[in-house]
Amino acid sequence: MLRTMEQQNKIHDVVMIGAGPAALSAAIYTAREDIATVLYEKAMVGGLAATTDWIDNYPGYAEGLEGIRLADQLRAQAERFGAKIDFAEVTGLTPNHGGVRVHTTNGDVHARAVLIATGSDHRKLHVPGEDTYYSRGVHYCATCDGAFYAGKRLIVVGGGNSGVQEALFLTKFATHIDLLVRSELRASDVLQHKLAAMSDKITVHTDVAVDEIVGTDDSFVGAQVTHTGTGDHTLLKADGMFIFIGLLPNTEFLRGSAIALDAQGLVHANAKNETSMPGVFVAGDCRSGATMQIASAVGDGASAALAIREHLERNKV
Repeated sequence: MLRTMEQQNKIHDVVMIGAGPAALSAAIYTAREDIATVLYEKAMVGGLAATTDWIDNYPGYAEGLEGIRLADQLRAQAERFGAKIDFAEVTGLTPNHGGVRVHTTNGDVHARAVLIATGSDHRKLHVPGEDTYYSRGVHYCATCDGAFYAGKRLIVVGGGNSGVQEALFLTKFATHIDLLVRSELRASDVLQHKLAAMSDKITVHTDVAVDEIVGTDDSFVGAQVTHTGTGDHTLLKADGMFIFIGLLPNTEFLRGSAIALDAQGLVHANAKNETSMPGVFVAGDCRSGATMQIASAVGDGASAALAIREHLERNKV
């Protein structure tokens, strides 16, 4: 109770929702300028970047780097300048006497400015069996769970960059992978060349739709699929399944609020990263128009931080 009362009475310069690359980059800028900065994170610092096995397109790292390493470096840099990270979930935002009240699972806090940088999460297939066998054969993070399938056969769903990249990573463990693509491969040419070089371990199935994930009472068995060109149905058996079919913004907590969202649930903002609620800014993968790239999320966070600084200077107390 004491902690909750302290939170309710304290006014932060800026509260950042999320602790992925966008928020951590913004926090580096704000904290470095002695702007009191606290980040609220409900899961893992670093967001999806921290669960990515290898990042090959982040500027300045010619040989690439592990996602968890990048996340750790961003966190260390933000904390070195004084940013604080609190593990709690933000459940809503409301205007409050020229500032913003931030509702969290640890109680309400007040902020002069807020940055929404909640990123995105893995899109699901929404087919029967997906929830039933989640973490019991169905997974969304190769880095987290791939090692459980050493010497096993796997199914990977997804024909974009993430699907192909994660399938390539999983060849470290699996004896064979069936890569299921709903239409045609959309991954970059570089990744498609790498995929072709692994044809002995990865079989690509195009024009395939997953109808159901099946198993016994105790374990995952495989996926029932339809070949859309022929209408044929097949049960593909495997020991596990990894799904990489895109991302959804983590903005459900904003629905019904004064924060304007687009049809996909992404947060609308102007050129200065300002949302429809005064004092609230947005950066990263949850912003409408975002490119869903780590490098651009970092730049977006820096831009938002500069806009936040201007806002605080205009509204000095």
